[in-house]
Amino acid sequence: MTVHSDWGDWLPTAVADADPDGVRLWYLGCNGVVLKAADGTTVFVDPYLGTGDPPRTVRMIPVPFDPADVAAADAVVATHEHTDHVHAPSQAPILERTDATFYGPSASVEAARPWTDEYDLDDDALAEISEGDSFEVGSFEVHVEAAHDPDAEHPVAYVFEHEAGTFFHGGDARPSDAFDDVGDRYDIDLGVVAFGSAGMILDKETREPTYTAWYADENDAAEAAAQLELDRLVPTHWDMWKGLTADPSALGPHVRSYEHPRHLEILEIGDATDL
Repeated sequence: MTVHSDWGDWLPTAVADADPDGVRLWYLGCNGVVLKAADGTTVFVDPYLGTGDPPRTVRMIPVPFDPADVAAADAVVATHEHTDHVHAPSQAPILERTDATFYGPSASVEAARPWTDEYDLDDDALAEISEGDSFEVGSFEVHVEAAHDPDAEHPVAYVFEHEAGTFFHGGDARPSDAFDDVGDRYDIDLGVVAFGSAGMILDKETREPTYTAWYADENDAAEAAAQLELDRLVPTHWDMWKGLTADPSALGPHVRSYEHPRHLEILEIGDATDL
């Protein structure tokens, strides 16, 4: 598969040209983000540039860039093994061009292992991590935390600590005791929570329409943000799949009675915000 973007190279160019005072985050659609720190450290989390598996999963938003246009990256980080989080055509060219390291839990690294045969990558381009680990990527200290995603084989969440603030990415995880624990141990400035509707999606094996709820709904997303004690909540994944899209502004009435999040921040694909 070759990635094609109708947006050209403006988004990776914007990232490359940015000179943030602390940390800037761009939303890549689906559950992808890219973080860039003041020292130039650049980290991609769950970037996905595929179009799904039509007619089962149909991408509803543009492909925002071609991975061949990424000039600099220090790491690509995966939360779990699903295709829209670990995807060779989206991620392997970034690793190949930039010498970035791919970090992921066991099932994610297993899914990425064939990339070393298909691309110009060595085995040491893939680093397996697990809950309780911490590692450094440039000016980021990255902590690997447990996550509850009933649809994934081995999901994790990440806490990115930087002198400018703390960012949380939970993949597609739902509320759980794990999020309570993270909220107790970290002071999180900005966090993303996957949010979407439920719908009838073709079963992967039978291709029969099947009730599907892959992401947190409004109440679950609000509960997750409260457990994590987020200052700012950015909902993700609501824009992606036909039949499972949702309106992120609908979260407003659901979060307003909680102490956290203090702010609901809605980003569209290609938007940026500062930590």
